[in-house]
Amino acid sequence: MSAPVTVITGTRKGIGQYLAQYYADLGHHVVGCSRNEADWGHDRYDHIVADVADEADAKQVFKHVKKKYDRLDNMINNAGIASMNHSLLTPLSTVKSIFDTNVTGTFLFTREAAKLMMKHRYGRIVNFSTVAYPLQLPGESIYAASKAAVVSFSEIAAREYAEYGITVNCVGPTPVMTDLIRTVPRAKMDELIARQAIRRMGTFEDVANAVDFFIRKESDFITGQCLYLGGV
Repeated sequence: MSAPVTVITGTRKGIGQYLAQYYADLGHHVVGCSRNEADWGHDRYDHIVADVADEADAKQVFKHVKKKYDRLDNMINNAGIASMNHSLLTPLSTVKSIFDTNVTGTFLFTREAAKLMMKHRYGRIVNFSTVAYPLQLPGESIYAASKAAVVSFSEIAAREYAEYGITVNCVGPTPVMTDLIRTVPRAKMDELIARQAIRRMGTFEDVANAVDFFIRKESDFITGQCLYLGGV
């Protein structure tokens, strides 16, 4: 069988870059995107400059996938943004920006991915939530709300796409040392980690392990689930 084709959003840095390199190293044909050019490369990786919340950009990504591979096995909706502000101090522009990327972006790429996957009646879609939602973290109301919407959307999309052999699941990472997390005060981060059953920060490897589970062919009976890391 030919190598899997995997689309990953938000691959310029952080978790997305790690996952793109990880799956390319495993032999996947990986297509990634971000709003800016990537400063890294791989011989099994194509990078496309695209805003996940822009419908035309989203369709352009899948036009490239269809033309080059004519199929899609895995869709990993990693792209996301956060703002750690008290709701009283959160401007409307921040709310719109977070929901555009986290919710609209996930919706667009899930929908367009499913269209390609339906042809072969097979597909794995993995969306990203966050432990900030089940932990109800103060100061992250809008970010958590956007990720709660992703979970709800994924649960229903799982039912809508099941008849086509497509599964839809979520991974909810704990804090992982990315550019976003580095800006969070240490005391706040320690307080968050203390609420987890396993009291440490997450790693890129932890996230990849959860994604691996969902995209396995043997995981065809698992859909509409959210796997939160760290024990919440």
